[in-house]
Amino acid sequence: MNIAFTFKNFEASDHLKKYARRRMEKMGRFFGKASGLEVGVVLTVDKFRHRCEVTIAGEGLHLSASEQSSDMYAAIDLVVDKVEAQIKKHVSRVKEQRRQARNANVDVFTYNLEADPDEEPAVVGTERFAPKPLHLDEALMQLESIGSDFLVFINAETDRVNVVYRRRIGGYAVIDPVL
Repeated sequence: MNIAFTFKNFEASDHLKKYARRRMEKMGRFFGKASGLEVGVVLTVDKFRHRCEVTIAGEGLHLSASEQSSDMYAAIDLVVDKVEAQIKKHVSRVKEQRRQARNANVDVFTYNLEADPDEEPAVVGTERFAPKPLHLDEALMQLESIGSDFLVFINAETDRVNVVYRRRIGGYAVIDPVL
């Protein structure tokens, strides 16, 4: 997490810089240490008004907040609280989207390939199930254990629906649709 400070209309003390940096680094706990976030902090003083503006960008995320107070330390605390609330809301939204994707049902249609070529293919049956998130090697082991020709699963690495199937010439193949 890279933090860039800008000071307008005043010279910042070392203590204020350390305090602001320490408060901004605490937000990193939501993203981990290796996150590529850019945090811009603008501290401004206009007569008796102390203003703090924070912008966070990176990893598909763009958040901004600003607060003002009669004390710069209070303004920093207020804006950090506001940004943390935005981050928590974003994280809970992402978790809910992943939870909904995991519980999504997939329709599987079965076709009768031995029918006459003159007849139009008809859907013989429909099966509904909730695919489980698996890694590719787990999906291959499950395919072997059930003895089927294919397995529909959610790839745990990409969070997309994949199909692994047994090839007629030997070996396995994976269908990974890119949306």
